[in-house]
Amino acid sequence: MTLRNASGRSRASGLVVAAGAALLLSGCATTNPKDPFEKFNRAMFTFNDAVDRAALKPAATAYKKVTPGFVQTGVHNFFGNLTDLWSSLNNFAQFKGQDGFSDLTRFAVNSTLGLAGVLDIASPAGLRKHNEDLGQTLGYWGVPSGPYLMLPILGPSTVRDTAALPGDWWGDLWTHVDDIPWRNSGIALRAVDQRASVLDASTLLDEAALDRYEFLRDGFLQRRQSQVLDTDKAQQRADKVQERIDKVQEKLGVKKPETPNDGADDAAAPAEAAPADAPAGAAPAGTVPTEAAPPNNPPVPSPATPAPVTQ
Repeated sequence: MTLRNASGRSRASGLVVAAGAALLLSGCATTNPKDPFEKFNRAMFTFNDAVDRAALKPAATAYKKVTPGFVQTGVHNFFGNLTDLWSSLNNFAQFKGQDGFSDLTRFAVNSTLGLAGVLDIASPAGLRKHNEDLGQTLGYWGVPSGPYLMLPILGPSTVRDTAALPGDWWGDLWTHVDDIPWRNSGIALRAVDQRASVLDASTLLDEAALDRYEFLRDGFLQRRQSQVLDTDKAQQRADKVQERIDKVQEKLGVKKPETPNDGADDAAAPAEAAPADAPAGAAPAGTVPTEAAPPNNPPVPSPATPAPVTQ
């Protein structure tokens, strides 16, 4: 059984090496620095798209229509649970201790109380899932991603992630199953399950994108960079640091600096009312009196004088 496992991994590594050799032979120059192998990548994209339309997408559509929802959830949870152990090791390699313990605890809880991962008990308990792989670990330690690659069958990748694939395959617990029919059936089932989870997204891509290859490439590279740099967690870390600073300042009795808008309310406050005993029409306190205006009354006609009497 061990020899069979080794031979399977060697064939997978051979696929990666063959793809790399084809890239070197293609060697086409292009104006896009992120995609120097665009000619080869577009050819692989066309090949993958043909395989998807002929086999994978119909199988995923039938799987989603026929299989009950709770069975689909159980399959998704089972294979997702197997990735938590490898994810925890990569978190520890990136000095993300909290995330590493979270994924390790998830794997332990779901593998036991969750019936080998079929039930996801850890998520409702507050243990968030993290998806870390060897490619992200290499990126954390400064290994550049390299050019974009479209691998046959496997899909979008980069030079760095392609070099990390053998390690990720070794870290996948399902690849260590000795029974070859079971192992291959599980690999096929997981591929169909993953394809079924993105059916709606692929339909949107077909309808919205003018150049599907370019749309997929740019989206993948942006998402991959975000995963390596953890940009989705940057704001959370900044908020936590600010909370700690505020707590320390509160304990030390340090007042927060006033912001420029602090005096806006005082400037907009209404003028003080005049005292109650002030005469009517008096100006409010603190104002400069002005010359009184004449009363707005209609003019009163003068009395008529009698005309003198003449004799």
